[in-house]
Amino acid sequence: MERLNAVEVQEKLVGIADWKLTDEKWIERKYRFLDFLNGVEFVQSVANLSEEANHHPFIAIDYKVVTLKLSSWNAKGLTLLDFELAEKFDELYSQIKKG
Repeated sequence: MERLNAVEVQEKLVGIADWKLTDEKWIERKYRFLDFLNGVEFVQSVANLSEEANHHPFIAIDYKVVTLKLSSWNAKGLTLLDFELAEKFDELYSQIKKG
């Protein structure tokens, strides 16, 4: 998949308002949950979607906060797939109890 240029990245960020650009090669978002188990449930769903897409995010769980970071290693930056997955992760989040 082809790497997006800086203008394309900024345009895509508009559609995923809670995500932020880090290091010009990553997008990142923190999700907050009612408890640890809700966060882990979310991570399992993220893992399933990631496997289907064969594209795996950085995942960190800190009690009730899950941090996801996306970048495409093979493109050495952000691709359309990163933004598509970010939207899917946001949809998942809207379906799970959150804090």
